[in-house]
Amino acid sequence: MNIKRHIPNAITCCNLLSGCLSILFLTCGMPVKAALMIFVAGIFDFFDGFAARLLNAHSPIGADLDSLSDVVSFGVAPGFIMYWLMIKAISKPIVPVGSFELLTFIAFLLPVFSAIRLAKFNIDDTQKTSFRGIPAPGMAIFVASLPLALAQVGRLSDGSLRLGYCIGIVLVFSFMMVCNLRFFSFKMKNLKWKGNEVRFIFIALAVISFAIFRFVALPFIMIAYILLSIFFEGKAIE
Repeated sequence: MNIKRHIPNAITCCNLLSGCLSILFLTCGMPVKAALMIFVAGIFDFFDGFAARLLNAHSPIGADLDSLSDVVSFGVAPGFIMYWLMIKAISKPIVPVGSFELLTFIAFLLPVFSAIRLAKFNIDDTQKTSFRGIPAPGMAIFVASLPLALAQVGRLSDGSLRLGYCIGIVLVFSFMMVCNLRFFSFKMKNLKWKGNEVRFIFIALAVISFAIFRFVALPFIMIAYILLSIFFEGKAIE
């Protein structure tokens, strides 16, 4: 039995487990831990592909397992976090349906469109060095950064992120996941400046911003990723 070829899939399963734990923590009233587990899932998502390339251990089920795990960790889990944020933003039901608030169901467009995004990625051979549409992990990281930033400024429990902002975030990111805009990836053939300008600029901005502002910087780091991708579209990201 060749254990080496199972290592990437084991890491992928850790990604899936992290997404499940994120949902569990949220249902237990621990949104900060739920958000952190999405970041943990992102780390596993990065290293499963890295391990597969390093060990030359690609398997027939690897791509499908990765997509299935990503739907949970970067679709369902952030969808529930956004639902939680919307519930916190509503002092009283606006469009009640039984004991539920209808408008908050919009949050679950995130897992729907992330599933579409991942399915498109699996059949698109033009996304090797850049992405067509923002990757589902990018959306998930932005959503997960919101409770972390709100907790840092002491505004997590008072519904300071208004319902209109939450709906706008859902609609914008749902569109961006399936649009044809190009977003740069972090796969680099070498460490030279030429050809990697946008990646190095983003990494420098991200490190400096997080060092100064910590979790509050995270949503703005993701906005910087979007803006840099749009600005460099068809240039450095190809």
